[in-house]
Amino acid sequence: MPKLDGKVALVTGGTSGIGLAAANALVKEGAYVYITGRRERELATAVQEIGGNATGVQGDVSNADDFDRLFAQIRKEKGRLDILFANAGIAKYAALGDITQELYDSIFNVNVKGVLFTAQKALALMPEGGSIILNASVVGSKGLSANSRGDGLVAGKSWVHCFVLPFHSHVSPKATLLVPPNRMTVLLTAS
Repeated sequence: MPKLDGKVALVTGGTSGIGLAAANALVKEGAYVYITGRRERELATAVQEIGGNATGVQGDVSNADDFDRLFAQIRKEKGRLDILFANAGIAKYAALGDITQELYDSIFNVNVKGVLFTAQKALALMPEGGSIILNASVVGSKGLSANSRGDGLVAGKSWVHCFVLPFHSHVSPKATLLVPPNRMTVLLTAS
């Protein structure tokens, strides 16, 4: 029997890369997976690739109406959410001095606000023993050289690492909280 048989999972940013790979792995282990993505065409392609046990929900993690619609659908169809992989993120670059308000907002709306509100909404649907995985980046702890033009990405991903410890006090004992990758992976287990 697969390890996640009967579990319900959500992968934000599940149309490509790490998110799509995670969704495929979750389904292979028996979970029913909801994936999100901003572009309908890519979302449909991803759902087709995953095969059965997957539903695609078009939306943007920085949009409150999209959040409400997503979690209402999960509640109506499955009644709970056992696993959250908050993976949606964007990488846009500008050197210090060239960062605009629009660039800042676009990065922080997805990489910070999106993570926060995804986790908050998911927790309301999560039974005891759930899992919350917040996808960060090594750039959040290492930084990048001035030539890499990644100042905005570094700041957004650093926030995810800062968020995990205070958030854990609200999550435990309901769920396990994991934030990879970092110089040290943070795994806070439900007590």
